[in-house]
Amino acid sequence: MTRGGIRRERITRRQFMRDIGLGALGMVAAERGAVGALQRSRVVARKPNIIFILADDLGYGNLGCYGQKLVKTPELDRMAAEGIRFTQHYAGSTVCAPARCALMTGLHTGHARVRGNARVPLLPEDVTVAEVLKSAGYATGIVGKWGLGEPDTTGVPNRQGFDYWFGYLNQGHAHNYYPDYLWRNEERVEIPGNADGKQGVYSHDLFTDEALDFVTRSKDNPFFLYLAYTIPHANNELSRETGDGMEVPDYGPYAGESWPQVEKGFAAMVTRMDRDVGRLVSLLQEHGIDEDTVILFTSDNGPHREGGHNPEFFNDSGPLRGMKRDLYEGGIRVPMIARWPGKIRPGTVSDQVWAFWDFLPTAAEIAGAEPPAGIDGISMLPALLGKSQKNAEHLYWEFFEGGFQQAVRVGDWKAVRRPPYAGIELYDLANDLREEHNVAMEHPEVVARIAGIMEQARTDSPDFPVPGRQ
Repeated sequence: MTRGGIRRERITRRQFMRDIGLGALGMVAAERGAVGALQRSRVVARKPNIIFILADDLGYGNLGCYGQKLVKTPELDRMAAEGIRFTQHYAGSTVCAPARCALMTGLHTGHARVRGNARVPLLPEDVTVAEVLKSAGYATGIVGKWGLGEPDTTGVPNRQGFDYWFGYLNQGHAHNYYPDYLWRNEERVEIPGNADGKQGVYSHDLFTDEALDFVTRSKDNPFFLYLAYTIPHANNELSRETGDGMEVPDYGPYAGESWPQVEKGFAAMVTRMDRDVGRLVSLLQEHGIDEDTVILFTSDNGPHREGGHNPEFFNDSGPLRGMKRDLYEGGIRVPMIARWPGKIRPGTVSDQVWAFWDFLPTAAEIAGAEPPAGIDGISMLPALLGKSQKNAEHLYWEFFEGGFQQAVRVGDWKAVRRPPYAGIELYDLANDLREEHNVAMEHPEVVARIAGIMEQARTDSPDFPVPGRQ
């Protein structure tokens, strides 16, 4: 396999874990030499906790700190004021499963195992961020929506480095906010309050409680929590019956608004999630581990037009063109807020360009661990800390619904190739953020360069074949 003409050396999970073990053995002598000094000073540096919160179908413009005027998000706005807000951060894909695969494995969709919403499981040789952090001594937990392996497959979270798991295994089941069962580790857990069509237990509330419990159980040692909320994704099946797929227990502060019912529900979902992010931050402060914890918040892709929701009502994409299932900016550029008291300078706004596949090496550097070789991501820890940051040569996406599509970003150039697999559209994001003016004819040399990247930045996948290529 090659990337830009460079051979990509892939290693198996067994090799990766073996190499980590050998590296640890190699450090034993040095560590023993330092034990006396550590014991005398009684000062042992604690590795930072890492919490990654992922919203589902939240648009670039859905938060107050990104320009939202109607939906209230005070906790996330406060988190941005206390940390850093990125204006050019990208999801791993324009739909959920491949985005989550890129996040977990550090590979973009030209190399990742999962490149679409087909239920393809991760395999044993796929190394996840959870495995990297677990090898560095972290307790690892996931709560919410997984999407990378069905029951009894190699892709379930407990077989991919997570010590604890609670939630939905696949995206179809996750449409229902009042499920009659969920998964705890590899056990199916019935929810009697939702049996026979009852709506007694809201899954998002369960996820928040589970996340808080995990933090409390793990607070005395370093931990990694991946909190993958399903808000504000629609219940598509319910919407076919009622026209309103925004399942939420109440409309909260929006009950008295004269908006359509579905939009009151959408806003209430976002504000409910915002409230619970605030609860999590408060718990860290209560336990005295706030300054030991870096929190990152983002969304798996752009906003949806599902469940009766109109993304124009709240201007979900903000200044961007497109939404979920598009490779234009609105489908893949998403909010990213990071908070780490004492490390990240409050009130920072950064235009650093980065993407989901950069999270694994970033988390590894935070934890003092080595990422697996051959991944597509690079560590963004310097950017988080306000230091000089290395940039990727390019960002790459591919997508398979409705025909094979590709997108590439190089500097301020953004290229999109849509079905039929032919002409490349070219946009100058520095002067045309909405991608309204295709300048491919004026810059044939840029188009030729990006066409080469589109060929070299991917390998063929038997699970996601490109028509006419396999």
